[in-house]
Amino acid sequence: MRRLSGLRALIVEDEAAVALLLEDMLLELGCEIAGSAAHLSKACQLAEKVVCDFAMLDVNLDGQLVFPVARILVDRQIPFVFSTGYGAGIVPAEFSSWPVLAKPFVIEELEQRLHIALGLD
Repeated sequence: MRRLSGLRALIVEDEAAVALLLEDMLLELGCEIAGSAAHLSKACQLAEKVVCDFAMLDVNLDGQLVFPVARILVDRQIPFVFSTGYGAGIVPAEFSSWPVLAKPFVIEELEQRLHIALGLD
């Protein structure tokens, strides 16, 4: 299942420990980190210009929802996976086709959702 080698990831996650864990998992899967943001404003800036193959989006960024970033990525045709501890019900219908990864997660779950988002399966 490991066809992720060399793909560049944008990480949007407000909890430093989770961001580091996610980065480690992505590196283990062979991905590269193209950028990282913990706040909505920086995440929007990166989403508009970063060169990446996919993004990992924490739904709640210190009380702000990540959906403006998701809209930018949709416009740029960059696939993404939502991660959340609140359940998939927090994701609006306009993003229902994008996979949701429930926190806490293991690397196999991350890899599976990435394959779905990237259309690799």
